[in-house]
Amino acid sequence: MTAETVQPATLTAASTGLSPHVARRVAIAERVLYGAGGILAAVGPTTDLWPLHTAAVGAGALTLAALWKRTRAGGAGLLAACYRSLPVLGLSGCYTTALLVPGTAWWEVAAPIGTALLAGTGAPLTRSLGVARAAEELPEVLAAHGEDLAAADQEPEGPADSYEEGLRRMWEASPATGSTTLTAIRVPDADRPDFTAVVLAPAGEAVPRSLDERVAAAVFDVPPEAVTLAPVKGAGPGRMALHVAPTAAAEEEAETGEDDEVRRLWEERVSGPGGTAPGMLLADYRLTDDRLVVLVQATEDREINLPRKALARALRVEDPELVMVETDGMTHGVVTVYREHPLIHIREATRADLTMDASGRITVGLRHDGRPARMALYDPELGALTDLLVGAPGSGKSVTLLTLLTAERISGVVSVVADAQDGMSLPEADGRVFHFGAGRAAMGATLAAVCAVMDYRERISAANGWGSFTRGEPWELMIVTLDEINRVLAADADAHQDFRKWVTGMISRVQLTGRKLGAGVRYSGQSIHLEDLGDSDKIRSGARQGTVWLGRVNGSMTRRMATDMTSGAIEVTPIPRHFGSGGASEIAAAWTGDETPPGPVTAGCAWMIQDGHPALTRVFRAVKERRTYPGLIALMESAPVPTLTPEETAVFQQAYAEALPYAEALIVGGTNAAGTPASAATPAVEATPTATGEEAPAKAVPVHVTKAPAAPLTLRDRIVAALASGPLRTREIRQTVGVGTEGGPASGSVDNALSKLADEGLIVRAGHGIWSRPE
Repeated sequence: MTAETVQPATLTAASTGLSPHVARRVAIAERVLYGAGGILAAVGPTTDLWPLHTAAVGAGALTLAALWKRTRAGGAGLLAACYRSLPVLGLSGCYTTALLVPGTAWWEVAAPIGTALLAGTGAPLTRSLGVARAAEELPEVLAAHGEDLAAADQEPEGPADSYEEGLRRMWEASPATGSTTLTAIRVPDADRPDFTAVVLAPAGEAVPRSLDERVAAAVFDVPPEAVTLAPVKGAGPGRMALHVAPTAAAEEEAETGEDDEVRRLWEERVSGPGGTAPGMLLADYRLTDDRLVVLVQATEDREINLPRKALARALRVEDPELVMVETDGMTHGVVTVYREHPLIHIREATRADLTMDASGRITVGLRHDGRPARMALYDPELGALTDLLVGAPGSGKSVTLLTLLTAERISGVVSVVADAQDGMSLPEADGRVFHFGAGRAAMGATLAAVCAVMDYRERISAANGWGSFTRGEPWELMIVTLDEINRVLAADADAHQDFRKWVTGMISRVQLTGRKLGAGVRYSGQSIHLEDLGDSDKIRSGARQGTVWLGRVNGSMTRRMATDMTSGAIEVTPIPRHFGSGGASEIAAAWTGDETPPGPVTAGCAWMIQDGHPALTRVFRAVKERRTYPGLIALMESAPVPTLTPEETAVFQQAYAEALPYAEALIVGGTNAAGTPASAATPAVEATPTATGEEAPAKAVPVHVTKAPAAPLTLRDRIVAALASGPLRTREIRQTVGVGTEGGPASGSVDNALSKLADEGLIVRAGHGIWSRPE
């Protein structure tokens, strides 16, 4: 039986290494796969599914690249790789050609279907197993072809080849080979010394057990790793297949030499006893042209610990900004080392990026590894969120805020904006959002108006028994953006203490109750220290429920943020002003006396902290022209401005108009000059909720700002009035407002009202269980 008489459809165990039953099943599955691929290649180009187009073209490109790399090995392995690649290259080529040609011709359907039929007939993936196995295990090939075994006992006809004859003489000259002979010598490539042969013992004898790879390697003076000895299937112990491949072994060693270098470097300088991170083992890694990605696993007795700067030094990386670390805080971590900083080049945002998905998230930029950097505008389970953005001037904070406001308008979110820098920080938002307040007094009035809308929503929700908020049922999500908040709350801000306390209380109220009323808050500033936020830890800690965007700030603030708002498993380091400034370039310049030009600025780079997990990101690029960002403005104006309901709008506008003069007076002279705040006055609009949640026509009611109403109508008003005569204990306040009397409030309602008034700064604790008005 010759090789030509073997039927491919049988797929015998000798040729594929699979049983006939398994081989048939594999061939059937392969044909089904080719059929599906042919249909997809015929229909796909007529669709607008660009992810599908990219995958189809990319599959062909990757297959072609892998095949090109495989050409280095040559031999039967290259033949098997080519055989396997034909279906993928054929279908991808048909798909790519159909994409490039306009219209849809008959051949665009026929070509991929025909390619799939040919691939299914040949079953190249299944049958290539036999080609690859023939190259790797010569004994199986010899066992499958009886004529080859018979030829092993015959001397070659004609004059002997000098190389083959020299190999035979070397074998016979060695005393370690005994009475065996070397037959059936085959040299696949005349330019390489690699060869295969059969070791034949005398008739009736077996090949000695002492004849192993080390003996054969000594005979031909090659490394033992280059020699393979294996039994011949179907033959007795008198024959052994010999494969000597010093060139292939050297190539394999060269390919794995980089692997050994990476592992050796990691073991010696990182995970070893004297390394930077003992016990942090290299589990796996991949090395590409632009990065090295290492999967790290901690030993059983340690938690994951990968200090970023120490790793950079251990791995001999000059710039620590090129080393990125991510961990799960327990066992596993990923260390990525880049040749160039991955966030230097970044594209502009698109409408698709800034459209909220079903989870309430948008894409504001990219992570260092190319994954999208997402922020949640809204959480369907939790409700409205609180975000904090911190960054020095020039860190990209304003562009990030403008990107978020653009996403809100595109996604149908009502944007309420207050810029304490008299509108200079976010001029693009003026006139393009539902409300824009410029100045510190406007920030306080804006918060007062938001609180009035929240009171309105709370009354309707309570009357209808609603315990949570759902977008559009009946109100839209409202997000309050407070920019340059340090200009209002900082201890050195030119504002009265009563004004700071008033604003802090309203922010705290939105944080505490806005989640269930569809009112989120986002505030930004240049620092997060308590003294710069009016000594209010509630404002800073409330940001943990949303996203913290930490741009370029000073080192002490970075350490504080890493301590307070992260799990500590990932080292949060300060972001430099320029890319490349953290490396050895400045030291080299100091040594040589040369001046090093600065790299690109890092504007937009930030540590995005979500659920205690920080990731280095960069917001999408925005091109500035004539002091504005026309690209973001165009995206913003591509959608209408979302607004509140008419009833809510009336509440907001009236509350804002009456709170603005109060805020202006409060900034200068405090409560003595301003009187009673609008939040303690009568509600601006009264509406009667119906059983279906719809609201009856609203009735405007005058709101008194300069003085408290003569006849308090709410529990809050009665509590504030009760404290006018001086401090009172909680039980005294309950008695004054009528707890326990017919129609009087419950004790729990009084306690809740006291807590809210204290959060808003309208009352203060004068002792344990003692309350008073602020002095």
